[in-house]
Amino acid sequence: MTPLDRPDTRTQPARTAGVPRTLPAADAPRATSTLALTSAATAVALMTYTAPMVTLPDTAAALHTSVSAQAWLLNGTPLGLAALLLVAGSLADDYGRRRIFLAGTVALGLTTALGALANSTWLFTLARVAQGAASAAILASSLGLIVHAFPTPRGRLRATGVWGAFVSGGIAAGPLLAGAIAGWDWRTAYAVLGAAALVVALLGTRALAESRAPRGGRPDLAGALTFGLALVSLVAALTLGRDGWLRAPVGLLLAAFLVLMAVFVAVERRSGTPMIDLGLLRHRRFLASSAGGLFTGLAVIGLFSFLPALLQRALGMSAMDTAWLFLLWSGLSFTVALQARRLAGRVSHRHQLALGFALHAAGVLTMLGAIGSGSWVRLLPGFVLSGVGSGLLNAALPLLAVESVPATRAAMGSGAQQTFRYIGSCAGVALTIALVTSTGGAAHGADVAMAVSAGLAALAAASVLVLRDRA
Repeated sequence: MTPLDRPDTRTQPARTAGVPRTLPAADAPRATSTLALTSAATAVALMTYTAPMVTLPDTAAALHTSVSAQAWLLNGTPLGLAALLLVAGSLADDYGRRRIFLAGTVALGLTTALGALANSTWLFTLARVAQGAASAAILASSLGLIVHAFPTPRGRLRATGVWGAFVSGGIAAGPLLAGAIAGWDWRTAYAVLGAAALVVALLGTRALAESRAPRGGRPDLAGALTFGLALVSLVAALTLGRDGWLRAPVGLLLAAFLVLMAVFVAVERRSGTPMIDLGLLRHRRFLASSAGGLFTGLAVIGLFSFLPALLQRALGMSAMDTAWLFLLWSGLSFTVALQARRLAGRVSHRHQLALGFALHAAGVLTMLGAIGSGSWVRLLPGFVLSGVGSGLLNAALPLLAVESVPATRAAMGSGAQQTFRYIGSCAGVALTIALVTSTGGAAHGADVAMAVSAGLAALAAASVLVLRDRA
C-alpha cells in the first residue's frame, strides 16, 4: 500500500483491549452523507461564482458600473478564491477539515446575502471577494473530507468523479437560477443562494466527521499573509491592466507581486510547518495538476465567464436565453464528469486532461464568426465540444490534485490546484474583456478572444503531455 492509498487514521477511535481497529458499519452511510454534503456545498459555491455571468448587464446598470470596471464584478469571487484556497487547504489539514468546511458554508451564506444588499460597485465587489474566501474554505476542505471518507483508490475514484461533476453542475445551475430570477430582481438570486449555503451548514453539523493531519508547530501565518497579498496584487494588476498595461499602478502592483512571492518562498523554506511543500514543485504529477488548473481558468473559465454578457450585448439575447444556452455547455460538462470514472484504467488522468483541452480548442474554433453573423445557432457545435472537454477536465483535475500529494495533505493539494485554476480565471476574464472591447468591435474582438482561448488550450494540452511521470 502506498502513502496515497493509506487512510488518515489519526481521528479514528483508539484500539480497545483485544479488539482490532476496524471501520464501523456506520462509516458507509457516513461516507455517503459526506460526499452528498461536500458536493452540495461545492455546487452552491460554484452557483454563487457563476450567477453574475448572465446578470452582468443588469447588475452593472443597477450599480452604475462602467464597462472598464465590469471585470471587477466577475473577478471578485475568483480573487478571494485564488488568495485563500491554499491557505484554507493548509488550515483544513492542520485544524480540522469539518471545522473549516462548516465555517466556509456559514460565511458563504452570510456574504452572499450581503451581496444582494450592495448598492455600489465596490461594495458588491467586496462582497464577492468575501464569497470567494468562503468558497475557498469549502472547496479546499471538501476533497480532504472525501479522501478521509473514501480511503480506497476505487472509492476515491468514484467520489472525486461525483464531486467533479457537481463542480460542473454548480456552474450549470448558477446562470440558470440567476437568469430565471433576473426578470424579477437579480438580487433575489443571491438571497436564495445564501439561504442554500446556510442549510448545508446546518446539515453538516450532524452528518460530517472531523479529520485532520496535525503536523505540530505553529500555523504558517507569515506564509499565508505574504501569499494572499501577492495574489491580491497580481489579480488587481491583471484587472486594472485592461485600461493600459503601462500605467504606474499596474507596474507597481506587478512589482509588489514579485517581491511578495520572493518573500513567500523565503518564508516557506524557513518554516517548520510550511503552507505548501516547495519540494512538490519537483514532482511532475503535481506540476501537471497545477498547470491543468491554471490553463482551465485561463482558457476555459475566462472565455465562458464573459460570453453570456457578450451574447446579450451583441445578439440581444435575454438573461434567460443565455442561461439556457450556457446550460448546454455546463450540462454536458456535468454529465461527462459524472461518467468519466469509466475511463479509469483505460485513459490516464494526464491524457484525459490533454483530450479535454483539445476538445475545448476545437469547439472554440468552430465558434469563430458566430457573433458577427448574428446567429447563436452557429455556437451550438462549439458549446457541445467544449462542454465535453470541460467535463473531462473537471473529472481529472480533482483526482490528480489529491494523488499528486501525500494522502494526509489532500486538502493542501486540492487548494494548490484550485489556486492556480482561479488565478487563471482572473487573468482569463481580464484578458477576454480586454480583447473583446478594444479590438475593433464586439464581433471582431470576440473572434480574437476565442482564437486566443483555443491557442491557450492547445498549449495546455501539449504541456500536460510533456509532464509525464518519470519511470
